[in-house]
Amino acid sequence: MSIIFNNDRFIEAQVLDLVTRERSKALSRREWMHRLAGYGHAIRETDAGDVVETLPHHVPVCALPSNLAA
Repeated sequence: MSIIFNNDRFIEAQVLDLVTRERSKALSRREWMHRLAGYGHAIRETDAGDVVETLPHHVPVCALPSNLAA
């Protein structure tokens, strides 16, 4: 797995598509987090909002839209 340093819009769109698709399949937020971890991603809660990041290096990929954060 490679570490993403310079994110572009295409990668962000792919990751957000994965996050959205997995959210629609999960029954709870906890299950959603578990499913994302299986793909090598996590969601970190920050002061500026939720951020999708890679695991295990915790490199930020993109901001999580507010409609998915709820």
